[in-house]
Amino acid sequence: MGQKLNCESCLNRLLLGMLTIAFTGGGTGGHIYPGLAVAAYLRQRGAYRIFWIGSNKGMDREIVEKAGIEFFGIPSGKLRRYVSPQNVSDVFRIGAGFFAARGILRREKPQLLFSKGGFVSVPPCAAAASLGIPVFTHESDFSPGLATKLNTRFAKQIFLAYQDTVAFFQPKYRNRLLVSGNPVRPDFRTADPAKGYAFLGVNNDERVLLVLGASQGARQINELVQDTLPELTRYYTVVHQVGPSTEWKLAKTEKYRPYPFFYEELPHVLAAAELVLCRSGAGTVWECATLGRPMVLIPLSGSATRGDQVENARVFEKAGAAVALIGNAATPTALVQTISSVAQNAEKRRLMAEASACLGKTDSAAFIAETIVNAL
Repeated sequence: MGQKLNCESCLNRLLLGMLTIAFTGGGTGGHIYPGLAVAAYLRQRGAYRIFWIGSNKGMDREIVEKAGIEFFGIPSGKLRRYVSPQNVSDVFRIGAGFFAARGILRREKPQLLFSKGGFVSVPPCAAAASLGIPVFTHESDFSPGLATKLNTRFAKQIFLAYQDTVAFFQPKYRNRLLVSGNPVRPDFRTADPAKGYAFLGVNNDERVLLVLGASQGARQINELVQDTLPELTRYYTVVHQVGPSTEWKLAKTEKYRPYPFFYEELPHVLAAAELVLCRSGAGTVWECATLGRPMVLIPLSGSATRGDQVENARVFEKAGAAVALIGNAATPTALVQTISSVAQNAEKRRLMAEASACLGKTDSAAFIAETIVNAL
């Protein structure tokens, strides 16, 4: 189920009178990294003990423990909106997750549970509510996902990224809503473009187009870059996060720099970019906005998604921070025309950067952490 604290740790916690805050969320990095951003601010605010309840399968444990936070794994089942034979077995996993989470919460006795969403978060939120532990939850996307809709009934406080998202909630929940923006790691607010240039090995005056898919890359974006690279490198040094695939065939050149994945250096590389070509997952667009980067967005769309990335892309495009190429509009010709237009128009880039910075100006992680502290 998880790791037990040793006696010395228990004694230290007793002597310090340390308050305990539980976190939950997972399934993807997008449900983990924003929560870690909030945890980082809580650590700055005082001597809080923090632990995380996540899936006992997948990436959750590795990411959380790498951040120096205790992790307890529970069984988890996917929440589907469609008929599938796996729904039957997943019901039992969700039930097992509830009882596992309840046992952890009873033993560890947190004063509050903060949920960052994802299907794994529903059993811990339900378990916390059954024990009388206050639940705070955050929704990253423009429209609430199924996990948030379920967690809302357990939540004392519901944080939202966008003001317009309030309209998706029933009136009885309105007094629990707080618009906070999306939490971003503190490193993005102190990013240094000079460190980004140094990591990339390019001059400080180099024009950089940063291409981001996701942690596993994005086939659609990778193929578009492959089809348009000669045109893109007319204006930029293209820095491309391709994902871990060993099949990538474009070699590194002076004007093209492929990388499997960016880790701690990502904030600095992003700060060095003049323009970002990326998906429109909530984490990515808000990290770009935190640094005031103009964006060309190619959201994941179609039957493989509920449409959250399309909604995020439209919000940022409407604000003037991005140009969105959605669905069949994301062609090589359209991409070249869009990036050429932005690259050749300094005033357009300036206005996009200002709009982006305006969206990202609120330090959401600090705001949420402060709200949690005030509730303890």
